[in-house]
Amino acid sequence: MTAISPSPTLLTDGHGRRISYLRLSVTDRCDLRCRYCMAEDMTFLPKSAVLSIEEMGALAERFVARGIRRIRLTGGEPLVRRGIDTLAMRLGALIGNGLDELTLTTNGMRLAEHASMLAAAGVRRINVSLDTLDVDAFRHITRVGDLRVALRGIDAARAAGLAVKINMVALAELNEDQLMPMLDYCAANGCDLTLIETMPLGEIEGDRSDHYIPLHQFLAPLRAERAIWPVDTTTGGPARYFAVEDSPVTLGLITPLSDNFCSTCNRIRLTVEGRIYMCLGQDDHVDLRAALREGGDVDGLIDAALAGKPRAHDFHIERKSVPAVARHMSATGG
Repeated sequence: MTAISPSPTLLTDGHGRRISYLRLSVTDRCDLRCRYCMAEDMTFLPKSAVLSIEEMGALAERFVARGIRRIRLTGGEPLVRRGIDTLAMRLGALIGNGLDELTLTTNGMRLAEHASMLAAAGVRRINVSLDTLDVDAFRHITRVGDLRVALRGIDAARAAGLAVKINMVALAELNEDQLMPMLDYCAANGCDLTLIETMPLGEIEGDRSDHYIPLHQFLAPLRAERAIWPVDTTTGGPARYFAVEDSPVTLGLITPLSDNFCSTCNRIRLTVEGRIYMCLGQDDHVDLRAALREGGDVDGLIDAALAGKPRAHDFHIERKSVPAVARHMSATGG
């Protein structure tokens, strides 16, 4: 492989924050329909509107040349994308050649069949979205999911040597009773756990405020039984990490609503359409697809995007409030 020569102009936004983390959405499609994430009847992008695997690889290499050190593959569900193995292998070959780490976020439905491939590509840790260990609640939240399939995927990932972190969205009345069981499951299976507040992205059936719960309230059952304290752990994402008394699990908290974390934002998002979104919670974007296909100034567009990156998002959830942005999380990548 030809060595990637670092660009002299590393990625820095208009607020002086060094951008070193790319979240690359490889598809807007998903094999689940989680109620807090998307509508039951979704319209996905046509094939003509999305980047090819080759184009995504080329853009990722350009970002690494500009100083990106971590790449996370997201979606939608990234493992439904045809050619994901080719892309993972291409990006994994950059590890040690500008890239420090390649990771992936998945719902676990196709993880059993892809775990060995991911390990072979150089992935060493993954995030698995899992909001409950109750079979019926899992089916209700995901509309179509089978908990047993997700758990088999986690087992396969661990058997392949992948470190697994569980991402659990806190949902009032849906999984408030599942924090302690999930913590125990993670302890027994060698996983870490990150709790996430639901985010107001895209129209869904129902009102998100019905199920929004701030993490300090969601954590109340745990704090009643065990002490937690902050630890000096960073993974390039927005979580703050804590140790839990009498548990090997590192607990992460992502609080976009109750405790804004944007001051240290080091990431940029590239969608499957080739759009850079400077902030998950805002609509401003720069489109790289045409420039990439027509030989335009891709680097100039990247610089323009970073210059417009906002200092912070403006998320809020109130009764009958409209989403912060119209696009769903699956269209941007988590």
